Amino acid sequence: MIVTIIAFIIVFGVLVFVHEFGHFYAAKKSGILVREFSIGMGPKIFAYHKNGTTYTWRLLPLGGYVRMAGLEDDEDTLQKGAPVSLVLNDDQIVTKINTSQKKILKNALPLIVTDWDLQKGLWIEGYENGDEEQVKRFKVDHDAMIIENDGTEIQIAPLDVQYQSVSVPKRLITNAAGPFNNFILAIIAFGLIAFIQGGVQVETNSNQIGTVQTSSVAAKAGLKADDRIVSVDGKKTDNWQELVNAISSRGGKETTLVVKNKNKTRQITLVPKVVKQNGEKIGQIGITEKIKTNHSIGAILSYGFVRTWQIIVAIFAALGQMFTHGFSLNDFGGPVAMYSMTSKAAHYGVLSVINLMAFLSINLGIMNLLPIPALDGGKIVLNVVEGIRKKPIDPNKEVVITMIGFALLMILMILVTWNDIRRYFF
Repeated sequence: MIVTIIAFIIVFGVLVFVHEFGHFYAAKKSGILVREFSIGMGPKIFAYHKNGTTYTWRLLPLGGYVRMAGLEDDEDTLQKGAPVSLVLNDDQIVTKINTSQKKILKNALPLIVTDWDLQKGLWIEGYENGDEEQVKRFKVDHDAMIIENDGTEIQIAPLDVQYQSVSVPKRLITNAAGPFNNFILAIIAFGLIAFIQGGVQVETNSNQIGTVQTSSVAAKAGLKADDRIVSVDGKKTDNWQELVNAISSRGGKETTLVVKNKNKTRQITLVPKVVKQNGEKIGQIGITEKIKTNHSIGAILSYGFVRTWQIIVAIFAALGQMFTHGFSLNDFGGPVAMYSMTSKAAHYGVLSVINLMAFLSINLGIMNLLPIPALDGGKIVLNVVEGIRKKPIDPNKEVVITMIGFALLMILMILVTWNDIRRYFF
């Protein structure tokens, strides 16, 4: 249980970190101010500010996020009539605005806020020291810091460093960088697996057994490694997929196998064990496919790219079938499904966990590229539309589109999570 939880946190954390770091790096290079880069969610444990970005470590070790200037609502940071304190430099320019009651700044000037502009004019005004006889305006430094209610210090977001102020191509690259990083992670992870194994395992797609699990139905029936199962209950099985399909349909039923090994042929009768997989009951006998290993350097170096591409093609094929053959919640998996898969992977060791992480990273990259509002793919579509129209999309319409997309995603996530709970725990 503990091993599964640790593995889940590591896998989930790495996936999110790599994804968000892609957005972070691209935004920085594009001239967009990244106000905060957070590891984890919830209350802040640690914070460090450098080069315009506040790096935070938060209590819950799941997820993370990047706050880009212009992409979050900052109106709640300052409020009219709220007490703040200002830190001024020698030129009487504000370098820090404290809105938090959790922090007290020495030699700071008390102010009751009446109005402000931290995007264009860069000023703040209010009643100094509670004196309501006169409103006083202070100039704010372009790189001034603001202390939020929870005590987090972040840089203010002037218009020239906001997301909307950079070119469309730069915004598009920034939005695509997260999924791109997920594909890079998968390539590296698969390459690492090949390197550790000393070669690339190649599925033969034959009807030959590679291993027989101890105490399994197959082991008790006398099946051994290198046996070839040429038919299942009279149905010919020329390759592994046909073999899997035939045995899967025989769960709990007495089944006769025709087995060959070298020049000897024999018949074996057994009853495949009924197991639950992805919400469906199938038959299993406890065997794995015969695997060959290519030890060449070229195979090892190229495996990450080849395997990543194979999975991308397979996922798009599965998505295509969803649209042509009907939609089912069983085609999706949320955090519960991910936890279940991590539990199984952790049982088989580190390489299995790395393999799962690579697979999930590809899934995360592709899902985020789908043209759905609130996802990276939806933002990319808006970037393309703006590039074609040669003018920005109405911000109000963009907000409505994003909110609708976000609401639909939340509904889907709730349905998928509930379906996962039913599939894996009931």
